[in-house]
Amino acid sequence: MAYVTVPKDLTKVKSKVALNLTKRQLVCFSMAAVVGVPLFFLIKGSVPQTAATFIMVLAMLPFFMFAMYEKHGQPLETILGNIIKVFFLTPKERPYRTENYYAVLGKQRKLNKEVTAIAKKSYQRQTAKAAHKGKDQTDTGRKKGDSHPHAAGKGGREKAHRTADNPL
Repeated sequence: MAYVTVPKDLTKVKSKVALNLTKRQLVCFSMAAVVGVPLFFLIKGSVPQTAATFIMVLAMLPFFMFAMYEKHGQPLETILGNIIKVFFLTPKERPYRTENYYAVLGKQRKLNKEVTAIAKKSYQRQTAKAAHKGKDQTDTGRKKGDSHPHAAGKGGREKAHRTADNPL
């Protein structure tokens, strides 16, 4: 009784178009024939026939390689592209660098301290200016001991918003 082996991984099965060849193989073999056969007939008169045949095979070999060679499911052009990237396009020395999350947090803490210090200085300057003005309330609308600016609102004092100039 005859039997047929069924592959375990069906994703590796490729559909055949004609002559038990895939579409990729048909295209590559036809391109090899377009290059190799005319080359053979052109050089057959000037070199021995064995040498012409050998030159024809060498000219057709890259097309055969593109048609048939596959490694780990990748065609030859993908493999060659990866080799070119690794050897020619990427730097030869790639230093190992880590992203230290704690260094980032420390930097952010330092920046927050600087911003807070700047805001405190600005607030102290504002209160010092108000103290030097004395009892002149017409410009600011504040009492002498009032260090918080009035928020713009309808007819009364509302809660002031916290800004870089007014941290409290």
